[in-house]
Amino acid sequence: MVTPNRLRGEPLLAAVTEAMVAMHERYHGRRPASAKSLMMGSDLLVCVMGGVFTEVEKTLIELQRSTIVQETRSAFQTAMQDRFIEAVQRLSGRRVLAFISNQHVGPDLEIELFVFASPDDES
Repeated sequence: MVTPNRLRGEPLLAAVTEAMVAMHERYHGRRPASAKSLMMGSDLLVCVMGGVFTEVEKTLIELQRSTIVQETRSAFQTAMQDRFIEAVQRLSGRRVLAFISNQHVGPDLEIELFVFASPDDES
């Protein structure tokens, strides 16, 4: 799925960050406190967001129920993965082979990881 108008470099990273933040805001009702995207080599893109948990989730974590928060977040990310993949493929013009999402309690972080197909596999 190579497209001639794909973004690269810093413009791609900024656009992916904004897309991930916008989806977080839409579906969780608030923007994360911080967010940044990085390319690791030529085939791995990661978006790291901090301060992602809602007040309800923070309360559950304080009450020693972080497993419920993590399981709910994981189920949601799995259900939504096609939307995350579509956004990154549209912005990058590259096919995503794998999407991995995870969150961490203390510090409050969420990671969205996209593995791209090699350019040889794009055609």
